[in-house]
Amino acid sequence: MKEQTDIVWLDEVDSTNTEVQRHIQDIDNLSVVAAVNQTAGRGQRGNSWLVHAGENLTFSLLLKFSSPESGGIPAGNPSAGDLFPPLPAGRQFSLSRAVALALTDYLVSKDVSCSIKWPNDIYVRGKKICGVLIENSLSGPNIATSIIGIGLNMNQTEFPANLVNPTSLSIVKGKTFDNRAELEILCSFLHRRLNLYGHTGAEREKMLESQAAEYVSRLYRLGEVHEYVDCSDGSVFKGKITGVAETGSLMVEKENGELKEFAFKEISYII
Repeated sequence: MKEQTDIVWLDEVDSTNTEVQRHIQDIDNLSVVAAVNQTAGRGQRGNSWLVHAGENLTFSLLLKFSSPESGGIPAGNPSAGDLFPPLPAGRQFSLSRAVALALTDYLVSKDVSCSIKWPNDIYVRGKKICGVLIENSLSGPNIATSIIGIGLNMNQTEFPANLVNPTSLSIVKGKTFDNRAELEILCSFLHRRLNLYGHTGAEREKMLESQAAEYVSRLYRLGEVHEYVDCSDGSVFKGKITGVAETGSLMVEKENGELKEFAFKEISYII
């Protein structure tokens, strides 16, 4: 398993995801590009990711997968530069799941209680502390590369008024953090979760199943009744989250007992 993270720090960049894409052929598997200041960061649903320069962690991690034709790599212990064995595009939600779990692992190590707002926002005390944007490229039916962009609020204590419910690690813990040192620690948690993709067959499946169960157990609002918006018609309904399908759809039981699955952008939380 690759233990040491290759991290490139940039003083300023438009978007770390875009920067990784620009140099994707030259960057090793599991390497990271981080920026002190990100001028055009992107979030889910086409939103921008607004941060104060130097206060938070904004970085992207690259995953590279081999094609079936190439024969992959020996399972279990990828080293620097090696590609992970093939991953079918139908399993892409497992990447989002693994990243969300790694982020919560990191926060728990700081004695911070947290949860995952489906699909991969991280919440602390009902407020958003971290967002994730994953951009995959395909080679036939398989994922070729995955660029995992992460924005984690670390030391920022004042936020724009238009942000609904932000928080930061500094607000929660009452102290400031060394971003470069914390990124090294966070990457160790990411590696522990993502190195399962170095395995194949039954071993990989067992690990994926275990992570799926952990992910559901950490879901924000799991089993609680709240109001949501059905984006297909704008209607508001009450329901409770019961789980997540393997495809990544959110499973919600409505008040009338109907169990419905919602894909990304098909449901909106009322916070």
